[in-house]
Amino acid sequence: MSHEFTVESSEILIDAPIIAVRRDSVVMPGGTPADREIVEHFGAVAVVALDDDNNVALVEQYRHSVGRRLLELPAGLLDVYGEDELECAKRELVEEAGLEADEWAVLVDLVTSPGFAEEAVRVFVAKQLREVERPDAENEEADMGFSWVPLDEAAEKVLRGEIVNSIAVSGILAASRVAAGGGHTRDVAEPFEWRPQSLARRRGERGIVPDMKQV
Repeated sequence: MSHEFTVESSEILIDAPIIAVRRDSVVMPGGTPADREIVEHFGAVAVVALDDDNNVALVEQYRHSVGRRLLELPAGLLDVYGEDELECAKRELVEEAGLEADEWAVLVDLVTSPGFAEEAVRVFVAKQLREVERPDAENEEADMGFSWVPLDEAAEKVLRGEIVNSIAVSGILAASRVAAGGGHTRDVAEPFEWRPQSLARRRGERGIVPDMKQV
């Protein structure tokens, strides 16, 4: 039988605006407990927005953790307790790309860093696009670039190491495979079972809303 990794105790080490760090004492095979530090996260959504010519909307955003600007998909935190993933994706597409879409589907779900973080991301594909006014941006987003890139070229940028954001890599390669007839999208009504709950539940119960966005 597989071992059941039960938690003997937990403590919050860091409680920051958009993440928390929790230490769990986990029972290992043989009965010995071991500490595991976990980054709690709200989860996020991202959007592969494709126009009629199969160009993908990409943004370029400064990421302080690596000290560089990265090509990425429009994306955002699920930082509203209980908010629907699709509604969040629609809002982020407007805020970061100035776009709305009439056709939506689930492209891929991913757990970005399961070795130490709860973060999970649902990536949507959006089509039948139209331009709308983009609201005023703040912080890193005030310096955000925007471009249309052919999907095939974006996939090549992934393979050349020019696109390294893991969410963008997954979304672009998945969209490229679907476009080539090698896969299918999923209905937006399919539950996002990987969505993290611990941080959102604790913040929601305390009525705390993050004051900064980094996704």
